[in-house]
Amino acid sequence: MDFVTSSYNQLRTVVEKTPSDALPPNEAIVKAVESLPSSLPSHGLGEQATQTHLLTDIVPGFNGPKTGSNYYGFVTGGVLPIAEVADNIVTAFDQNVQVHLPTQSISTFVEDKALSLTAELVHLPDGFRGRTFTTGATGANILGLACARESVLNARLQAAGDRGEVAELGLLSACLKAGVKEIQVLSSMGHSSLYKAASIIGLGRSSVKDLPYSKDEPWRIDFVALESHLQRAKEGVVSIVAISAGEVNTGRFATDGLSQNGRIRDLCDKYDAWFHVDAAFGLFARSLPPTPEFQSLILSSSGLELADSIAGDCHKMLNVPYDCGIFFTSHPAILTAVFQNANAAYLSTGPAAIPSPLNNGMENSRRLRALPVYAVLLAHGRDGLAQIFAKQVRLARAVSAFIDTHPSYELLAQTPSPAPPSHPSYYHHLSLTSPQPTGTNTPIERPPYEDTHVVVIFRAKDERVNRRLVESINGGRKIYVSGTQWQGRKACRIAISTWKVDVGRDLELMRRVLGEVVKV
Repeated sequence: MDFVTSSYNQLRTVVEKTPSDALPPNEAIVKAVESLPSSLPSHGLGEQATQTHLLTDIVPGFNGPKTGSNYYGFVTGGVLPIAEVADNIVTAFDQNVQVHLPTQSISTFVEDKALSLTAELVHLPDGFRGRTFTTGATGANILGLACARESVLNARLQAAGDRGEVAELGLLSACLKAGVKEIQVLSSMGHSSLYKAASIIGLGRSSVKDLPYSKDEPWRIDFVALESHLQRAKEGVVSIVAISAGEVNTGRFATDGLSQNGRIRDLCDKYDAWFHVDAAFGLFARSLPPTPEFQSLILSSSGLELADSIAGDCHKMLNVPYDCGIFFTSHPAILTAVFQNANAAYLSTGPAAIPSPLNNGMENSRRLRALPVYAVLLAHGRDGLAQIFAKQVRLARAVSAFIDTHPSYELLAQTPSPAPPSHPSYYHHLSLTSPQPTGTNTPIERPPYEDTHVVVIFRAKDERVNRRLVESINGGRKIYVSGTQWQGRKACRIAISTWKVDVGRDLELMRRVLGEVVKV
């Protein structure tokens, strides 16, 4: 047996013996840190000794998204078995997916197919031909804002009679020629990566302007404020509207779905603005089973196809290995104009049905991160993935119910659900895969916590307990949660995105841990 095969076998044994706790014992982390060399050795340890070091010293210090179902920090998915197999294949064959070479490798064909299948899974129309895999939603948001910057400034350049483009002229020159004094990004509770993206592409973090609907619903965008800011177009200010489909702290959507997304589309068309959606947390709500149980989420995620660009994450709910984000735009020419790898004749392949990925994204050197996505989509199909997503939502709602009825906890970010709109076109998304079971306009019993997707935010009512709530929960190391802030006070956040969810088992553990914390 060769070294690599033997190593894989030993690794599987270690993984199978690893406890399913969310966090490793603290002493395992201490031991792992102490095992790190103080400097580069003059003579290598050799592969066998290094493998032993990795498996016995380093691996025990890893946290548990891969081995258990109770790691609820950030929004961290697990890894489906077929995705792990595919990722091992990626490493074994080490493809650099940068140039479409149809007679040399199938890698770009696989990536193109994985992108089109993902678009099909989330019901995006065929017009979203600008698409690529990224390292995550942060990378996808950078692509979205870069395309937006190109589009809104090029429109002003053309209006000024200049044929130049931002990608060639540069930001400062383009703004001067176009008579633009400011580029603003209009959002509501935008993810921190939106600010990072604005910084990277030269707009600056202060260009992102928060337009919350209210103190109680800050994730919703204020349409009065939105149009007021868009009207600054006559003052030489161009705009990018960037909404969240699944806000990071609450999981809530910035709009109510098709109706309000259509309204944003109309406003962007009126004021020559770009419409971007950060759907890292909410994209796969569009793939839930089309039943009354998930109607509210499906409706909330409808209308995303009206955007100019969409950012998503596959290493969350789709449960492929880190790192894997995804980007879609209905303006492929703009994507290529910004990211084309110009002046490199040795990388040119000429016109092709499949564009070379290095011309559609930031990286020239790219891992075949599409293969695990392709494998998961093929292995589980639409119905299988819908059931995985459904379990995640059911657990989040069950946890919400437990917290909401517990005398020591306060469930946050809850607002009365609006009545469903009566216009039949609003329900179009429910019938994309199958007819709405109860009929489009038939009243149905609304499920409890119907607006809860995969994120639950709460706090302890006792402020002394609340100050240490996150540390107390995580201290048992059975589950892991994230700390956050809500309306100026500490809060606790649970995000459920692993395929390993067992609603009954995981809810019972959650009840036990949360119950013990407030008893102490």
